[in-house]
Amino acid sequence: MDFNADINSLVLPDGRSIDAALGNEDDVKRALDQISDAFGFRGFIVLAIPDSGCHSLAAQALLTSWPAEFLRRYDSAGLIEGSPVIQRLRRSTIPFTYDAHLLARRRMDGKGEAAVSVFEQAGMPRGLYLPVHDAKGGRAAIAFGGDREVVSSDEMQALNFWAGLLYSRLSEIRTRDRRRPGSLSRREIECLRWAAAGKTTVEMARIMALSEYTVNHYLNRATRKLDSVNRVQTVAKAMRAGLIN
Repeated sequence: MDFNADINSLVLPDGRSIDAALGNEDDVKRALDQISDAFGFRGFIVLAIPDSGCHSLAAQALLTSWPAEFLRRYDSAGLIEGSPVIQRLRRSTIPFTYDAHLLARRRMDGKGEAAVSVFEQAGMPRGLYLPVHDAKGGRAAIAFGGDREVVSSDEMQALNFWAGLLYSRLSEIRTRDRRRPGSLSRREIECLRWAAAGKTTVEMARIMALSEYTVNHYLNRATRKLDSVNRVQTVAKAMRAGLIN
């Protein structure tokens, strides 16, 4: 890959140019799915760097293809507070690989075996974390997890490049969408319609054949776009704007 190439001349694994392919958050998610598959990982997560008082990994997930059950089990076991990975992300901007078994030995809270179990059951005992930032200096990380061998230095360089590029585009899209509060996607409107009908997240996930995480992602995104403080206010604003009946 030519790392000095013009951004708009770069192509994703499916042959589409970056400029043509990434118009919204769903496009970024598809691109990250493609990168994950191309490098032999099971999935990815775009993670806001948690504050020291944060108790939920799921709450920090901006986009992810990691299993919802993994996030649930991770948070149920209370693994975020003593995580060596989270601690490292808070103090460093250098990409690094992870191995759940090696990290378990560094935990000081006695939850090493629980952490290994969560990652093993999800099929993601190894992977890497790539710290990223937006134009305003806001920090996050993109992680890829799976059971493949440790990435090479060339693979690390390529993945770090893609992570920075895709997070930058994701941040641009989110900034744009905040300035266009009425621009809800079809899926966001569909979720709000079911929410207005009184359906729970679990019920919506079943009706729409989506994961609970994905439903919450669409609802949270709609809440952000409509500048609301909770789901009830989002539904009310969407109804007043004629976005849903």
